Amino acid sequence: MLALDITLVLLGLPALVASGYLLFLAAAAKASGLRPPAAAAASGLRPPAAAAASGLRPPAAAAASGLRPPAAAARREEAPHKGSTAVRFDVVVPAHDEEAGIARTVASLRAVDYPQDLRRIWVIADNCTDATATLAEAAGATVLVRDDPAHRGKGYALSFAFAHLEEVSDADAVVVVDADSDVSPNLLRAFAARFERGAGAVQASYGVRRAEASWRTRLLAIAFAIFHLLRSLGRERLGLSTGLRGNGMGFSREALRRVPYNSYSIVEDVEHGLALGEAGYRVWFVPEAEILGDMAASEGAARSQRRRWERGRRALAESRGLPLLVRGLRRRDALSLDLAMDLLVPPLATLSLFVLAGAAITGARLLTGGPAWPLIPWIASATSLLLYVLRGWALSGAGARGLVDLFVFAPAYVVWKIGLSLRRDDHRPGEWVRTEREARHGA
Repeated sequence: MLALDITLVLLGLPALVASGYLLFLAAAAKASGLRPPAAAAASGLRPPAAAAASGLRPPAAAAASGLRPPAAAARREEAPHKGSTAVRFDVVVPAHDEEAGIARTVASLRAVDYPQDLRRIWVIADNCTDATATLAEAAGATVLVRDDPAHRGKGYALSFAFAHLEEVSDADAVVVVDADSDVSPNLLRAFAARFERGAGAVQASYGVRRAEASWRTRLLAIAFAIFHLLRSLGRERLGLSTGLRGNGMGFSREALRRVPYNSYSIVEDVEHGLALGEAGYRVWFVPEAEILGDMAASEGAARSQRRRWERGRRALAESRGLPLLVRGLRRRDALSLDLAMDLLVPPLATLSLFVLAGAAITGARLLTGGPAWPLIPWIASATSLLLYVLRGWALSGAGARGLVDLFVFAPAYVVWKIGLSLRRDDHRPGEWVRTEREARHGA
């Protein structure tokens, strides 16, 4: 039975690498010193977090490993607190049938604390069949209408917008905000400070609007904190690329010219983040600026949305993951290695289920007289994942109620997500399918 024990250990090694990588990012994020933000009373937006989280130097361990961190990491200084007002912005809002919430989003952007003569809001009404364009214009945005049923998707809308702005605008940078979002007032000041320091691409913190509405939104808030906030903080401290989240991302004019937005898949943001990394641009994380988005209104809508995202990421991992890994190893390039790991590490639910199954099988072998050592990688992986999730919960600000939700509902959520991969998707790859979201109370 020695062969079986060795097989169980070998199966556990990939899980150990993946969970260890996630725990490493969590440890780096903890070292950044960020405190969980407290919920704001009126607007639902949280106050800015400690800006110092994004300006720390990469640890000595990175240098000792022989890997080359991005050059910008060695030059970074303490992150600014007040921000700057010397950068001209175009704020692009891609919208497909968003009449229910577009006016609120434009109002949120107009309320940003930044000189009006240095910013302009553009709404891209893309293949709309409702009053999105009319309502956006009435709210104070400049509207571009795009009708091209043969090329549907957010990537096409953004590519169209960026090409238009290249011809008519003299802005220094472009920011993308989804049509169902509220933004923190310091968004453009924080972005301007990063662009003035040489950033080519930036990403704000991305969270859940009305996170206390239900157990599902609280669980989503924790999931967002784990995936968007925790990982991004760790990568920023290490001088890596935080990646793009599709909402609250910004690009300098130079970066858009050098790396045009030619990404059209359902995960076009991830795809463009990879293109930026391959061109030498890292995405800077801006934790003190925040975007809050509405979530899917029903289980059916959430299922459809999540299935499309998961399959899009899996397709990207299959086509780009290993080449990026090989590139990173050959060049000893930490940025490429991290981009590869981000693609190759399975979704947390999938990884957790695999680890639990492996631990259960190995534990059963122990109960039948087998040795204990095959359990080592599985126990280590499970411990790493638990610490990683708890760190994300702490950053989410969900409190004790969120922790209860996590342990009560997370197992069902894991099973639900695994089931998504077994269901058929009737939509074309990259097709823009509007997701029904939670009602926008107060809009």
